[in-house]
Amino acid sequence: MPINRNTLLRYKTIDRMLRKGRRATLQELIDACSDALYEANGYGDVSRRTIQHDIQEMRQSNELGYYAPITVVDRKYYRYDDYDYSITNVPLSETDMRQLTEAVDLLKQMSSFKGFDDVEDVVNRLEDHVASMRYRVEPVILLESNSRLRGLEYITPLHDAIVDKEPVVVTYKPFQWPKAQQFCFSPYILKEFRNRWFVFGRRHDSPEPILLNLALDRIEDISPAPKKERYIKDKSFHPLQYFSEMIGVTRMMDDQPVHIVFRVSASQVPYVITKPLHQSQSEISHDDDGSAIFSIDVIPNFELERDILGFGEGITIISPESLATKLRERVRRMLDNYEKEENSENR
Repeated sequence: MPINRNTLLRYKTIDRMLRKGRRATLQELIDACSDALYEANGYGDVSRRTIQHDIQEMRQSNELGYYAPITVVDRKYYRYDDYDYSITNVPLSETDMRQLTEAVDLLKQMSSFKGFDDVEDVVNRLEDHVASMRYRVEPVILLESNSRLRGLEYITPLHDAIVDKEPVVVTYKPFQWPKAQQFCFSPYILKEFRNRWFVFGRRHDSPEPILLNLALDRIEDISPAPKKERYIKDKSFHPLQYFSEMIGVTRMMDDQPVHIVFRVSASQVPYVITKPLHQSQSEISHDDDGSAIFSIDVIPNFELERDILGFGEGITIISPESLATKLRERVRRMLDNYEKEENSENR
């Protein structure tokens, strides 16, 4: 019998409840699955027998290949024996691969229609990835990836919350915080930058309407918000405009774009031309020695500084002076670090 959408949603909910050493009673699993179905369909009433059958199927699922290590502790709690286990880590089945192939074929047909030009690049990468998995061949296209990246399991629940305009409870721990905090959060948009994911939204207990940026790899848990909490909309936040004025994801509330002029050495000019630092980049002049002067209009932030410093001596900031001064100080500190290291080696 084919696995339907509601069954998969229950499997996914049970998996979320038992991941990373968590444990749950049968009633807690029933309640969580009922809530998930209610949020997805507008109704949800899961029986005890249904969840018991789901657990048994997940343990020995020949069709989906889960073979989930679900055990009972203290005759009361369900949990995974393997701390790192998740059904999301299970290799795709032949049925999954066939459905993916059909989906890619449909997207290929769509890419030929007017208005779907941007889909073609995505389709090509998907088609290559699916083919390499299904036929065990070397891929033709290599995508940037990081197998150790954390937080990707939160993309789906956050995406669903954004689409459904539903708040969530987030357990979050930035690197500089001594311990995690839990708060209610209304997510607005997911943003990927250099193979790292972020979610932007509003924290409910914040006294000011500040747009908050959360890194998904610092999220420890996401759960549905209490029914009394209402989604907070922000009509002033326009994602396309917001991100078009900057590089990366770091921005203070009142930041405004700045006109930045910089010189590029002859050896780096081709790279800056073929891959502009920002969409606003324009060439001001080209010198006889092959160097050139460019400008961009962006909000100065950490990501911009990192991009400029990544070119080493190949890029020099001409204006504004405040950015040039800041980068000079960073370069001096870098030099100090190397000199200290050299001195320690010579002792």
